[in-house]
Amino acid sequence: MNDHDNTTTSADDGISLGHRITPASTALKDLLVLDLTRVRSGPTCVRQLADWGADVIKIEVPEDKSEMGGPRAGPDFQNLHRNKRSLTLNLKSPEGMQIFKKLAAKADVIVENFRPDVKARLGIDYDSLALTNPRLVYASISGFGQDGPYKDRPGFDQIAQGMGGLMSITGAPGDGPMRVGIPIADLCAGLFAVQGIFIALLERAISGKGQWVQTSLLQAQIFMLDFQAARYLIDGKVPQQAGNNHPTSIPTGVFKTSDGFMNIAVAGEAIWRRLAVLLGCDDWIDDPRFATNDARSQNRDVLGAAIEAVTSTKSTAHWVDACNTAGVPAGEINNIEQVFNNPQVQHLGIAQPVVSHERGATHLVGQPITMSRTPSRIEAPAPLAGHHAEDILQGLGFSSAQIEDWRKAGIV
Repeated sequence: MNDHDNTTTSADDGISLGHRITPASTALKDLLVLDLTRVRSGPTCVRQLADWGADVIKIEVPEDKSEMGGPRAGPDFQNLHRNKRSLTLNLKSPEGMQIFKKLAAKADVIVENFRPDVKARLGIDYDSLALTNPRLVYASISGFGQDGPYKDRPGFDQIAQGMGGLMSITGAPGDGPMRVGIPIADLCAGLFAVQGIFIALLERAISGKGQWVQTSLLQAQIFMLDFQAARYLIDGKVPQQAGNNHPTSIPTGVFKTSDGFMNIAVAGEAIWRRLAVLLGCDDWIDDPRFATNDARSQNRDVLGAAIEAVTSTKSTAHWVDACNTAGVPAGEINNIEQVFNNPQVQHLGIAQPVVSHERGATHLVGQPITMSRTPSRIEAPAPLAGHHAEDILQGLGFSSAQIEDWRKAGIV
């Protein structure tokens, strides 16, 4: 793994940006991205760009040894910031701002997740930077939006899960609201932001102009309610908690076996009939309590107990194999270790090797997308703070002596 394989040069002014890391893919290798993000939603967005080959320069605060939410050597930081270069820069100093604006004039994309007022106060908002770079695609991720009555509230994933309705439909009935086990609002906001960036880049190829892309944790969380939101908006139904049961397709849920638990997913009458036959309970097909999905919904608990009376007699492996052979979707319920030991997961190769600066040889989750010509890979580990500063700044035309003075002054 070599941090000094290729050199990228701006097409507009010929100024080299120094020796970049080998692109993780050829798909986005001509894009220059400035990463002003922290914590999770923004880094999730930028990781997508880095993993598909963009030259990402992570702008960091000098002397900051950790990222909010965890140390640099921790799994979180290593996972979010692979395939990037690092430049430490004090944006509160005139010199730091001079450097940043020189970079911004060349960038294709800038991503930030400051509170809405911070970028305007610093003078690095979209309107200001677009004056010298009208092709700039500028992406902003916030907690609640760039304007409106909640724009100044600090946004965190669990807050968005609660305000966006997810916690009201997660967990067992009567047990109170429950967060999901991953930061889904953060992750989805980051993924929607990168989707917006791709849309803006496609449109820029036609118009020649960039634009401001905005999303928020709250918007992302509400969008991810999907059919549950549609049930309310179209039918006026307020969805409730259903635990491990699917709210509309019955019986879909978790069922006991002789050695644990399994998932069975029944969607539609054909699969329901297959399940009844497989379990040796053909009479359920015409039983008025179970004959239709509405009837099964009204008698969900009775049906679930009846299914478990059968599934609990044999192992999970037996039933998963039998169900899938019969055309009834079913699967094991794995812990994380079991996930990565699963033969299909290993076949997919989603756990990819990387040599971390801090941790040595390890693995990270790669991209879940397979491309026939331009695949993604984990080419470089999360960078050390300021690891690429010398290259980048010299590429912008600054001398080694100037850079050393800036280091001493805490500017870089």
